[in-house]
Amino acid sequence: MNHDRRAFNQALLALLSAPSAGCARSDASESPHRELYLLESADRQQRVLAGAKQEEVVSVYTSLNTQDSVPLISAFEKKYGIKTELWRSASERVVQRAVSEARARRFACDVLETNGPEMEAMFREGLLEQFHSPHFAELAPGSFRPHGHYVADRFNFFTIGYNTTLVPPDGVPDSYEDLLHPRWAGRVGLEAGDVDWFGAMVKHMGEEPGLAYFRKLAGLKPQMRSGHSLLGQLLASGELPLVANLYNHNVERLTIQGAPVKWKALMPTFGRPNAIGVARRAPHPHAALLFVDFVLSKEGQDVLAERSRVPASRAVNSHLNDFPFEMIDPSITLDEDEKWTKLWSDLFLRGQRVPREADS
Repeated sequence: MNHDRRAFNQALLALLSAPSAGCARSDASESPHRELYLLESADRQQRVLAGAKQEEVVSVYTSLNTQDSVPLISAFEKKYGIKTELWRSASERVVQRAVSEARARRFACDVLETNGPEMEAMFREGLLEQFHSPHFAELAPGSFRPHGHYVADRFNFFTIGYNTTLVPPDGVPDSYEDLLHPRWAGRVGLEAGDVDWFGAMVKHMGEEPGLAYFRKLAGLKPQMRSGHSLLGQLLASGELPLVANLYNHNVERLTIQGAPVKWKALMPTFGRPNAIGVARRAPHPHAALLFVDFVLSKEGQDVLAERSRVPASRAVNSHLNDFPFEMIDPSITLDEDEKWTKLWSDLFLRGQRVPREADS
C-alpha cells in the first residue's frame, strides 16, 4: 500500500510536537537502565545473559518484513532460549505505537528496529537510550549517529540497476553524469518516492549544480514508478533497461532468481540506514541488550546477509556493502521534507503528490 509521503511526515511531526501530560519527553531524565546499557566490564556478557534468563522474554517492534525478521528471531531464540514477542508493521506505525504507549506510560517495548528517520524521531521523543555493544567495533563507520541512541543494523543502498540483455557491458554508466546522455531519453526508471535520496544527492553536489543536474535528468523524461520491488520487476522483464535509484539488495535477489539484471554503485552512493535501539524504559532491559547484541553480531548479521539484506557489520563478507558510501541525513526527512518534496514533485511528478513506498 502506498501512502502520501508528505502527509505521513506532517502527521509524524504533529504527533511528536503535540503536548501531552506525562509524555515520554518529560521523562527524559528518568533512565533506569542507563548503567546497564553502557556496561563494558569483563563480566558484561554473563550479567546480561543471566538477567535475560530471569526476564524470559523480549518485546521487539520492527518494520522488517516477517520473511526476514522471523528467521532472525528464530536464530536468537534457538541460541538463548529467550522468547521473543514480535510486532511487525510499517515504520510509521512503529513510531505511532511506541510514542502512544510511552505517552500513556505503558512501557511495553524493549527493542525498536526500523528506518533511520523514524528512529531519529523516536530519539527526539526520548524513547531510546544510549547503549554499548561489543560488536560496535565491527560496524561500518556510517552505522552511527553522534548522539549514540541507535545504530544501523542493515542498509538500503541506492544504486543503478540494469538489464544485461538490453545494456551491453560497455554501455553501463560509470557516473550519474552518464545518465544525461541522449541515449537514455525515456529509458531510465526512477522510484517516485525517493525524496530523501534526491535531497542527499543535491546537497552532495551543491544545491545550484545539483538542481541543475536533476533538471537535465527530468528533461530526459524518466519513467516514474512507485515501489522499488515493482521497478525491479520491470527491469527483470525488460520493460525498463535501467533504473537510477534501486536498492542493490532488491536487484541481488532477482539475480539469484536468474533474472538478467545487475546493479552498480555509482559515486556518490547513498544509503538509507535501518537501525536498532533499546527502549529507555524497557520492561526487559537485559533481554533487550542481549537481542541487540545478537542482531549486531556476526551470527545475526549473517542471517540478514543470507536473506540478501545488506549487513552493517564489516565482519560479514558481503559485496553488497563493499564500496564507499554515505548515509542520508535523517534531517532531510524530518526537518526539510517540505522543501525537497516540492522540488522533486515539480521536477518529476508535475506537482502531484509524492507516494510513500510501504516498508519491506
